[in-house]
Amino acid sequence: MPVKPKEDPSPAFVDTVQEITSLCKSLPPRPSIEDVEAAMSVVKTVDAEEQIKLEEISKMERPQDVPEELFCLLQQFKKTMVLFQGHEQRKEALHLVEADKMFETFDGLIQRASRLLSGDTQMEKRISFDDPVDKIEKHHVITDDSFHKKDGVLGLVKSSSTKANFFSGEGNTDKLSLMKMAAVIENSANSGAIVLDLKGKLMEQIEWIPVSIGKLKDVTELDLSENHIMALPSSLGGLKALKKLDIHSNQLINLPDSIGELINLVDLDLHANRLKSLPASFGNLINLLHLNLSSNLLTHLPETIGCLTSLEKLNVETNELEELPYTIGNCSSLEELRLDFNQLKALPEAIGKLEFLGILTLHYNRIKGLPTTMGNLPNLKELDVSFNELEYIPENLCFAVSLKKLNVGKNFADFRALPRSIGNLEMLEELDISDDQIRVLPESFRFLSKLRVFRTDETPLEVPPRQVTKLGAQAVVEYMADLVANKDAKADLLMKKMKMKKKKSTKKGSWFGACLVYPMFRSKTVASIPVTEA
Repeated sequence: MPVKPKEDPSPAFVDTVQEITSLCKSLPPRPSIEDVEAAMSVVKTVDAEEQIKLEEISKMERPQDVPEELFCLLQQFKKTMVLFQGHEQRKEALHLVEADKMFETFDGLIQRASRLLSGDTQMEKRISFDDPVDKIEKHHVITDDSFHKKDGVLGLVKSSSTKANFFSGEGNTDKLSLMKMAAVIENSANSGAIVLDLKGKLMEQIEWIPVSIGKLKDVTELDLSENHIMALPSSLGGLKALKKLDIHSNQLINLPDSIGELINLVDLDLHANRLKSLPASFGNLINLLHLNLSSNLLTHLPETIGCLTSLEKLNVETNELEELPYTIGNCSSLEELRLDFNQLKALPEAIGKLEFLGILTLHYNRIKGLPTTMGNLPNLKELDVSFNELEYIPENLCFAVSLKKLNVGKNFADFRALPRSIGNLEMLEELDISDDQIRVLPESFRFLSKLRVFRTDETPLEVPPRQVTKLGAQAVVEYMADLVANKDAKADLLMKKMKMKKKKSTKKGSWFGACLVYPMFRSKTVASIPVTEA
């Protein structure tokens, strides 16, 4: 029942109330609802990832030359390390959850004190037990502006709705802990942020993203690049509004199947990770325009890559690709395809279906020949097949008349001749045949009137001679034009002489006389016609 003190409370009574009030005011800031939800998300994420790691360790196969007992010891070491790391990652989150439970206890005590004093309106005016609670909430506004990004602003800006992390000491660090990152995700979700930038902001020991990432329903741009992330949660598929996702320069080994649920994704950057394969669901990203998979460990691309009919730029440089799926030809919007530094031995004929393809780079592969269908690429402007095992270029390529840059250098002993109809490439501006074994340029070379750069380093050209190639591309073109013109003039002159001499020989009426006049044709003409004796 309510305590009804006298009209003038005793000094001891007042001191007691004031001491309770002082204790309430001395409490640290209380964790917000977002903080508590973030902590619970962290615990859930760490539990899940810990279980996965423990299962992987249990499935390890013992090498034949390692004793079973020693191998089991290694497994125990690994499992104990996983448990220790999990303990460290949970510690902060569990501390926050426990702190919140303590605040619930304080809430109960404050309510009890308020009820005890409810009969003394005069005292309520002098002493309010609601003040400490209000104080806790009011002091919970963030002062660190390094977290949030909203309204499309590229720089990180302060959000008035973002709450401070419960641990005040962490606000001074540059890198985010797992707990702090989870809090950022919660705050971003609650504030409706559309851009979240965590590029290089996570502590090195953070290898996973909290499952709460799936709450970012409004985010259109997410940058997780330049961290040490090894895995993405399946809840990532919940980011239905996402248009740009940058996860480059991490430690990703695989991608969740749910990535195929990001159907509004336009730009995806996964370069510089450790990906060995892509999920088949990748083909669901039908709105994707730019895809960067360079600097990974990919040995193949899924056949569903052909479903990406909106894709304009595909970069798969520096992987372990040995072939491309034939479905690549269905990427009908592809304008740029970069395949440098792989193990490709050939290209599929379907490459000729990419009518909008403008740039194709194949530097440093093992390609011996190009498909004849490449002549069907009317918009091809740049082709790099240098540092391969190229033996020939099909004549059909010369129908790709928009070509401006062609690099077939560094094919060494394998490549010995340019196609005879290379002169059809009248738009060609740069040509590199350095370190090849070409000795004679085709006569049609004279039609390359726009050629400005012609590299022939370490190529044993005889026609034109070296002193001409040193004068530049146009000097070579002019030389070939003069060479052909002189050859044609000599041929015409020779034909005229032949006609004149043929008339004279006809008047003499004797093939014997003709043979004397034209000994140079004796082996070809006279030997094939019998001469009758007089």
